[in-house]
Amino acid sequence: MKKIHQLLAVMLVVLAGTMVFAQQAPKQPQQFSAQEIQKMAKTTAIIETKFGAITLKFFPDLAPGHVKNFIDLAVSGVYNRTAFHRVIPGFMIQGGDPISKDPNRRAAYGTGGPGYTIKAEFSNRLHKRGTLSMARMMDPDSAGSQFFICVADAPSLDGKYTVFGEVVSGMEAVDKIVSVPRGRSDNPEERIEIMVKIIEGK
Repeated sequence: MKKIHQLLAVMLVVLAGTMVFAQQAPKQPQQFSAQEIQKMAKTTAIIETKFGAITLKFFPDLAPGHVKNFIDLAVSGVYNRTAFHRVIPGFMIQGGDPISKDPNRRAAYGTGGPGYTIKAEFSNRLHKRGTLSMARMMDPDSAGSQFFICVADAPSLDGKYTVFGEVVSGMEAVDKIVSVPRGRSDNPEERIEIMVKIIEGK
């Protein structure tokens, strides 16, 4: 099992390694006040899919830059009408690529991003079932908009990818998504679009 997780970790890097946005210089880390951290901690995201809703909570105490980035992208509509473009049973589902908004560009899914990258915020938070984490290239500071949700524990990713949240409800939808038939590059054969709604904390 350990060897399988190690192989999947390599696949995650290699297949994300074509992300063109990783060529951009990473944004400088932003400083956050205690009040901003508290507000993000109370903020949730709802990912709507045809298999049901997935509700996320964030960990701004561990990765404030990644949480702020996800929220900003969601609020601006970047994630809406994108699709989960990689599903690997026993491992994870991945989405967040703006290119996946175009059904005619399936061959390019997994290569897009927001036009910038952000600094890694690795922590000792483990990659467990339901973990929300950020996809990246070989460069630790190459994350942009693509994220993944673990469907099983993935210890080989611990300390190597930025964990910034977790699923609090809707894992049954995640399990349905990861189980759909898949083709080349683990791309689902059926289109699984998402709409992301942010519920801001007070």
